[in-house]
Amino acid sequence: MTTLADLAELVRAPAALSVPGDVVAGAAAAGALGPRTPALAGASVLLYWAGMAANDWADRQLDAVERPERPIPSGRVTPTAALGLAAGLTAAGVGLAAAVGGRRAAALAVPLAASIWGYDLLAKNTAAGPAVMAACRGLDVLLGASGGRLARALPSAATVAAHTWTVTALSRREVSGADAALPMRTLAGTAVVAASAAVAVPGARRSAHPGARPAADLEAGRTDGRADARAGRAWSTGIAAALPAALAGWYAARYGAAQAQVVRDPSAPKVRAAVGAGITGLPALQGALTARGGAGLLGLAVAAAAPLGRRLARKVSPT
Repeated sequence: MTTLADLAELVRAPAALSVPGDVVAGAAAAGALGPRTPALAGASVLLYWAGMAANDWADRQLDAVERPERPIPSGRVTPTAALGLAAGLTAAGVGLAAAVGGRRAAALAVPLAASIWGYDLLAKNTAAGPAVMAACRGLDVLLGASGGRLARALPSAATVAAHTWTVTALSRREVSGADAALPMRTLAGTAVVAASAAVAVPGARRSAHPGARPAADLEAGRTDGRADARAGRAWSTGIAAALPAALAGWYAARYGAAQAQVVRDPSAPKVRAAVGAGITGLPALQGALTARGGAGLLGLAVAAAAPLGRRLARKVSPT
């Protein structure tokens, strides 16, 4: 009999902690953070779980040989149940996005769902696989931005997509192991991704008022107060500027260290560990992008999912 634990393993439930940050980062960049954001994040999680269930359904024969412990080949979940769950989660995810975000959200949720299924059924084992999966994550970021200025979220979408490409490229060698060249390429990509997340995007934040001091500042009793206010604003601006860099550095240190291990030992277990680090470390990158969009505290909250995801990954594998 199939249990909830079996279904949680099928959809890689803990890995879903890496998903809401896509929507939040996109919303922050587009100036669209609001009451709809949590619901759009929920729709994103449903689509992610759908993709995981569809992935295992599509790979059921290969997994019977390479990963017999997974829910379908082990007999704990039937192929029919996995396919039905994937279809139901897809419909629920697209429906929720359309219900809360209207036509603009639906216009992104539908191609996102199509890309997820296209990856699982067609592209996964082809040269286009990493690019298709990267497109899925990029669309996920734009789903969060659907209620605002979509163009402003494009840099964040590209950054998350680039990270996803590195993880997907590594995941193709989880069973066979890799040569040293692959982790060296993905490690270089991770460095570029981290740097791009740390750099401010023009227009992302209001700059401090650059004008000269007004004449009223010269009045007795007011100059010191206004100077203190300017100093406080400067301090806050400095913290806001440093936070994305700090979170991006945390992301690079954790994920980069795992890839460096693969460079030294490109065996399958090390590759799987690096893929897991890329999945569970993504919230730190999303937090950096959210903070770069001007939502520093929310960025910290998003990044906090990274250590939680690592703990849960010890119970249910994210790969």
